[in-house]
Amino acid sequence: MGVPEKLAARMSMAEQHDYLRARFSRRTMIRGGAVTLGAVAGGAFVPGATAQAAVPTQRGSSSAESVDGALVAPFGRHLAWGNDPRTEITVSWQVPVAVKKPFIRVGAHPWDLSRKIEAEVRTLHTPAGVGAGGDHTQYYLHAQLTHLRPGRTYYYGVGHQGFDPAEPHLLGTLGTFTTAPAHKAPFTFTAFGDEGVGYHGLANNALILGQNPAFHLHAGDIAYGDPAGQGKTTDTGFDSRTWDQFLHQTESVAKQVPWMPSYGNHDMEAWYSPNGYGGEDARWTLPDNGPDRENLPGVYSFSYGNTAVISLDANDVSFEIPANLGISGGTQTKWLETQLKRYRASKDIDFIVVFFHHCAYCTSVAHASEGGVRQEWVPLFEKYTVDLVINGHNHQYERTDVIKGDKVTKKLPIGGTAYPETEGVVYVTAGAAGHSLYAFTAPDSYEGHEHETDSVASFVNTRDGKVNETVGWSRVRYLDYSFLRVDVTPAPRGRQTTLTVSGIAETGNRIDHFTVSRRAK
Repeated sequence: MGVPEKLAARMSMAEQHDYLRARFSRRTMIRGGAVTLGAVAGGAFVPGATAQAAVPTQRGSSSAESVDGALVAPFGRHLAWGNDPRTEITVSWQVPVAVKKPFIRVGAHPWDLSRKIEAEVRTLHTPAGVGAGGDHTQYYLHAQLTHLRPGRTYYYGVGHQGFDPAEPHLLGTLGTFTTAPAHKAPFTFTAFGDEGVGYHGLANNALILGQNPAFHLHAGDIAYGDPAGQGKTTDTGFDSRTWDQFLHQTESVAKQVPWMPSYGNHDMEAWYSPNGYGGEDARWTLPDNGPDRENLPGVYSFSYGNTAVISLDANDVSFEIPANLGISGGTQTKWLETQLKRYRASKDIDFIVVFFHHCAYCTSVAHASEGGVRQEWVPLFEKYTVDLVINGHNHQYERTDVIKGDKVTKKLPIGGTAYPETEGVVYVTAGAAGHSLYAFTAPDSYEGHEHETDSVASFVNTRDGKVNETVGWSRVRYLDYSFLRVDVTPAPRGRQTTLTVSGIAETGNRIDHFTVSRRAK
């Protein structure tokens, strides 16, 4: 059923793919169970708002260049779910210079990348005088794939004129992704915030890959291209080229595990409009089901199995760093309640996980807790019994007891179980992905080294400034690099389904674990 031997001897690998694609009809491929021509679609120019900025982002389907494409290799591949992880995913990557006719090849096998799809180009120009670098342009490529089959592993390669991943000597550049299953099944996901570029980020990435997660959540402050993090054009030290390093650093994971970010204060790059997110819009293609994709591109939701995940933009409600305070005009909070209500009513969803950057509850000496989050969103988390809230912003690991109404409703020791339907919400700060660490006012207390402290001095950021508070909800504190592993185990209707959360140190040691349990629908 392959290419005849005599023909194959005279054809390149790419030509063999094209031959197979023309030879076998769609009906034949369906019968054989292989990926069909209709099973992978998208990747052409997707209409959307162009960032109108002092440093514009431009979009198009291809661009001319004078460099031989054979001398240019793609890098920084990263995946992201579409609105439906069962059937939609976006493959994104970067090239160091402009190339002609960028594309992606996709197929069910590495030797049958028969579907070739044109990629969208987004250029991000940064002139001399903006930050640390001279005049330069970055080139980001995106291919949105739809009509995929649930629970299937696909192979893909990205390229351009002169660089075809189907050629034998480039097969090592291929990547894979696996769509979400059509039905409830056990799965694992990972999460952290505040990675940046450096050794510790690399170390955490290596451990995350070993967890074999279905997807990864990045709770803001992604690359630190803007190290000041105030969201202003007066921020010093900005260098957009930091993103080149970051995307190269995370590629080992992100090329096969959808990397789903929310945006933090260091991700507001004020030189790119709107609202400092024009650069993010060039680099990422995220689900577009949020309340305002132009102003809030990092706000979206998706579901995987029995779990719904909601990404929020806490810059919209931050009193501490107010550059984007109020940009949604309240629409984000209204959308959040709509999503929470919808997911709680769904017969297919048991757990709701919400992640965003600024902490609802944390005792770090650097940022501590964000009053805007407590004011706007915490009441909704409690009303709709959210199962887990994941934050970054503070560079350490901290986990609360079960909280409702700003008070501890149940102490949750290491290894304990929370029942959100009746008890309250658990909050985890997982901001120790790789950037420099902060500090606590109380001693560390983690698995194997417990030091219980029921009274911790801290503060909360309010509209009127910092307000000191003494809290009793700080149950686990670990001041070193780490990430979250979350294992979801469905159960038959009426039985207890579980979400097991583990804090994993850069050393590989477990520093915390607890379970969230509720009755399966």
